[in-house]
Formats: sequence, C-alpha cells, structure tokens
Amino acid sequence: MKPLLIVAHAPSENTRRLVDALLRGAQAMRESLEIRLVAPLEAGAEDVLQAGAVLLATPENLGYMSGAMKDFFDRIYYPCLERTEGLPYALMVRAGHDGTGTCRAVQSITGGLRWRAVREPLVCRGPFREEFVEVCEELGGLMAAGLEAGIF
Repeated sequence: MKPLLIVAHAPSENTRRLVDALLRGAQAMRESLEIRLVAPLEAGAEDVLQAGAVLLATPENLGYMSGAMKDFFDRIYYPCLERTEGLPYALMVRAGHDGTGTCRAVQSITGGLRWRAVREPLVCRGPFREEFVEVCEELGGLMAAGLEAGIF
C-alpha cells in the first residue's frame, strides 16, 4: 500500500499544533499504512509519485498559500502532471482571515494536476481555538482510514 504523504508548512507554534494533530489522527487510524510528514521545502516529485494520497497543510499568507507550499507545487507540477491524475488529496488551511484565496489557489493547482479532493477544504478561520486541533485530528484520521480501506 502506498503511503499517506502529509506536506505541511508550520511556521508558528499554533500551526505546528494543527499539523501534529493531523499526524496524530492519521497514526491513530492506521494499521499497516505508512505515514510520511514532509515540509514543503523538502518534499519533491518522488514523494508525491510514491504517495497513495496527499494531505496538504498551509497557513494563509496575504490571502494565499505559504511561499513554501507554492515552491512545493512549482517543483512538483510538471514532473507529476499526467502521472498523478486522480490522486486523492485534502487541504487544511490555517487562516487568520477567511482562507478563500488560499483554497482557490490550491484548488487551481490541484485541478491542473487532476488530483481528486476527498472533501471540502478544512479552513481553521480567525483567532486560534482549541477546536481546530480536534477537527485536524479528525481529518488526519479520515485520510488514513480512507486510504487504508481503499475508499480512495
């Protein structure tokens, strides 16, 4: 079974807590699934090509994804184009504002790659709340369970 790849940019303590929750949720649901957490500046096309599903996590920066996440997409786009069509993915955005621009940008790129969103983006909006940790843990679990069960 191909691994779940979590590509996450966590420049702040609160964003790191959300990424940790994604990972914790994924690990709690797995039985035989490999889970790989890689920072966007370290992740490459080979990581994506080997993945069974991708979980993306980025903060909203000036109404857009983080520069590190954009760099990730810039480097993997053409090597993965036509080779990862249908790849299941989910997106988590830590948004200080509304996250709309960030979601639109990621969906535009993943649409070009023809990846398949397994759910609507999870946008943790506004001031940090503890409930963000819970919903991120649920998303990590959903991705791992769905991949392991062959649902996507």
